[in-house]
Amino acid sequence: MGELKDRYIRFDWAIKRMLRDKANFAVLEGLLTVLFEDKTQIVEILESEGNQLAETDKFNRVDIKAKNSKGEIILVEVQNTREVYYLERILYGVAKTITEHISLGESYGNIKKVYSISIVYFDLGKGNDYLYHGQNRFIGVHADDELQITTKQEDALLPKYPRDIFPEYYIIRVNEFNKVAKTPLEEWVNYLKTGEIEPETKAPGLSEAREKLKYYSMTPGERHAYDEHLNAIMIQNDVLSTAKMEGLAEGRAEGRAEGRAEGRAEGLEEGWAKGKAEGLLSTARKLKSMGMPPEDISLATGLTIEEIQEL
Repeated sequence: MGELKDRYIRFDWAIKRMLRDKANFAVLEGLLTVLFEDKTQIVEILESEGNQLAETDKFNRVDIKAKNSKGEIILVEVQNTREVYYLERILYGVAKTITEHISLGESYGNIKKVYSISIVYFDLGKGNDYLYHGQNRFIGVHADDELQITTKQEDALLPKYPRDIFPEYYIIRVNEFNKVAKTPLEEWVNYLKTGEIEPETKAPGLSEAREKLKYYSMTPGERHAYDEHLNAIMIQNDVLSTAKMEGLAEGRAEGRAEGRAEGRAEGLEEGWAKGKAEGLLSTARKLKSMGMPPEDISLATGLTIEEIQEL
């Protein structure tokens, strides 16, 4: 009975399938409240080209685009496999979101602040922390002070900092978390990494997750699709790890042969790209042969429906 009681659906699956439902907003609100250190309420989930898979716009993929009670926009994305230009993709997604939500001729005062939250399950780079926060601050080169802007708001002139307007970025490096969870933030990151939730948790959103995201509350068909999703991630990660080693070896050999320092980097990047493409196609073929619907295969691999149908 312990297994039935304590197994919960991983966040990366729930965010694609369940957390867009208003009845489950409290789960995501809990994570945002912990991250922002301020109670956050989601008013609605926004639908636009920015959070749909499109063959012509693959760089702008987010899992949830939400509006909070302050009218600000929050982008949440889970990424399981390595992306070479991940930071550039985050920047593009935020910039496009800003322009999507202001019409031609509107005042710039209507531009909405955007928060970008990336939950990554791959080796993003070097760093000793599992949570990084990026914010725009304008600091005096000589005076070392922070620039404060005077702005008009409700017929009054008020001081405002650029950081109040510019986007903020949060990157959660899930695999770097190796602590005993004691704080609400640590409990949340532990859940993101392991899918485990403490029975007596008081962390915002996690008690709701215990009720809403039970593995054995899914139908047999949903559980099958979910299990295949986990298998697909494992296969992809194995393929990418192999590609990384092969790319590193190939890059070293090329660098020695041609005497170019960039040989190693090119070999590594080429190995990653080739390994990822081959791994995704192989995974998709296996899932298709098992009878999984194209829509589920697309969610698990990131391939388009058209690409899957051609396999």
